[in-house]
Amino acid sequence: MIISPCISICKTDPKTGYCYGCGRNNEEKKIWKLENTSDQWKKGNIEVIKKRLTGWQLESFEESYTYKIENGISLFKKNLKNE
Repeated sequence: MIISPCISICKTDPKTGYCYGCGRNNEEKKIWKLENTSDQWKKGNIEVIKKRLTGWQLESFEESYTYKIENGISLFKKNLKNE
């Protein structure tokens, strides 16, 4: 099972249509939720996302997504729990 790239920073850039947190557009978010979406498509979409993000945004995504895979929760949600 491929974990969703959502890192709980859900704001869409009005100019590009991409989420500031995960880099997906609304159509990609919908496809992720479909039962019949293949792991192959999901892996490919994560690679597309990583090419869209740059600099600190890519670093933040990779750190939080890795944490989510390893711990089942994004860094953003973890930090909310600790406040």
